[in-house]
Amino acid sequence: MTAAACPLTVVVGLGRSGRGAAMLLHRLGEPVLVLDSGQSPDLEEHASLLRAEGIAVRLGCPLTSATFDDIQAPLGKVIVSPGIRWDHPVLQQLRQDGVSIQGEMVPAWMATAAVPWIGITGTNGKTTVTQLVHHLLTQAGLDAPQCGNVGFSAAEVALERCAGGASTPPDWLVVELSSYQIEAAPQLAPRIGLWTTLTPDHLERHGTLDNYRAIKRSLLERSQLPILNADDPDLRAHAPSWDRGHWVTAGPRHELPADLAASLWIEGGMVCNASGPLLAADSLAMPGAHNRQNLVLATAVGLEVGLSGAVMEAAFRCFPGVPHRLERVRERAGVAYYNDSKATNYDAAEVGLRALEGPLVVLAGGQSKIGEASGWIAELRRQAFAVVLYGAARPEFRQLLEAAGYGGELHEQEGLEQAVPLAAELARRGGCRAVLLSPACASFDQYSDFEARGDHFRRCVEAL
Repeated sequence: MTAAACPLTVVVGLGRSGRGAAMLLHRLGEPVLVLDSGQSPDLEEHASLLRAEGIAVRLGCPLTSATFDDIQAPLGKVIVSPGIRWDHPVLQQLRQDGVSIQGEMVPAWMATAAVPWIGITGTNGKTTVTQLVHHLLTQAGLDAPQCGNVGFSAAEVALERCAGGASTPPDWLVVELSSYQIEAAPQLAPRIGLWTTLTPDHLERHGTLDNYRAIKRSLLERSQLPILNADDPDLRAHAPSWDRGHWVTAGPRHELPADLAASLWIEGGMVCNASGPLLAADSLAMPGAHNRQNLVLATAVGLEVGLSGAVMEAAFRCFPGVPHRLERVRERAGVAYYNDSKATNYDAAEVGLRALEGPLVVLAGGQSKIGEASGWIAELRRQAFAVVLYGAARPEFRQLLEAAGYGGELHEQEGLEQAVPLAAELARRGGCRAVLLSPACASFDQYSDFEARGDHFRRCVEAL
């Protein structure tokens, strides 16, 4: 079918995933129109690049019925970015009109049909595990790009490696998947699916924890091999409802419930399976018990791909760490500075606090989320000599900490440029081991994403 005979595909959103999807569909011969409600200089620049490729772009077009009424061509499907609610009223109306609504992951999935996916999801830990799995496979000589919710979009990788006479397809795709991406792509069925953790998050989008859990679970149920973290309380509580899957634990297998059989566990300082010891449990030089869970989860994937324990141990030992996830930025005057910008909710921030030795000065703030803060506050009371609040959540967090009886010093600053020098002085005065950026918040009050926030923190620390 020629491009002229194809119905139009509308891509909503000119972010990285939207641009990747538009380029991929254009390469595959589909007529594409990209819509975005914004009109910034950055968007104008991105629009110009797409137009130069022959892709139509309209800026200043909000997601309304009127916007779609103005489109004259027959409409085939609409591709939406993860930032757009899956139940948006305009999308609901389009569905009723017979238009296919897809997330940006669907075109990538279709274009990479010949490549097995490793789909990794979870509330916390998925970025670290994604990068660990990518590192393991790459160190073993396999061609396994990582993409999705981290780094390149899946559509960008599909465009470069699989579409329209591109280079040799990779051996595997290692794909981090958020709940937003899973919800909008029920077609995804990875060869290996992995679920790290489940704690309340994104409830302002999904409504209830049950809805959020069901979205995550749907990916694992469609996967040929589900790998599940037996150390996560929520996953373990629902273990009887699973009739298949590999469970792994970062502790001894006998500490699990009798009806939960682990395929990997840690005992005697070694990661073990039914065949015996595989590799040293301390081969990953990242702090915290949660990183032992990440190590075991990544090992489970490596075994399925065919890697030996020796190969994986060597790869773990040279793993450089994950930017923005307990990333050690520098040490200055005996104080270490850690960037944990990826801690975008209370549970992730609690894990980071537990992983380090106190006393600490903690920088927290940003755009707050719905969640249970008691565990986070308990760790602050145990570990933090002082907390410096910044960004939009300052008054909310002050009230929360004061109501909970936090007894350390509590300070407020507008942003990180002011907060970091103050934290350095507080750490000196309090004899603290470290300064930790642990926001417990989204970044969107002051930054485009958590990476931009972490990069700014790094620059502020380096400028001390």
